[in-house]
Amino acid sequence: VNLVQSGGGLVQPGGSLQLSCRNFGRFFSLSAMAWYRQVPGNQREWLAQIETDGVTDYADSVKGRFTISRDNDENTVYLQMSNLKPEDTAVYYCRDVPRNTWGQGTQVTVSS
Repeated sequence: VNLVQSGGGLVQPGGSLQLSCRNFGRFFSLSAMAWYRQVPGNQREWLAQIETDGVTDYADSVKGRFTISRDNDENTVYLQMSNLKPEDTAVYYCRDVPRNTWGQGTQVTVSS
């Protein structure tokens, strides 16, 4: 298993959570990394991506609320989520873009 996720859980609307994804593959610093989410019955939705030089991009649905970052010394990519809404409830996945490998997924539930 190359990508191991942690974080997630239950949070109230308006709350915050941070997801982590450690990449055990080689040359992490050379990989663009991305976060996706999926609701049962729906296609997997792209959320954010961070390039090797730190440039980031976001889906409109999370722009201004989610922040993707990376720590090349720790071989880890993060997704900081704030102002969470019930519609953010999903299973979240990280992805090593060039290798097309995925984390195991972690459940995020936003509910009061």
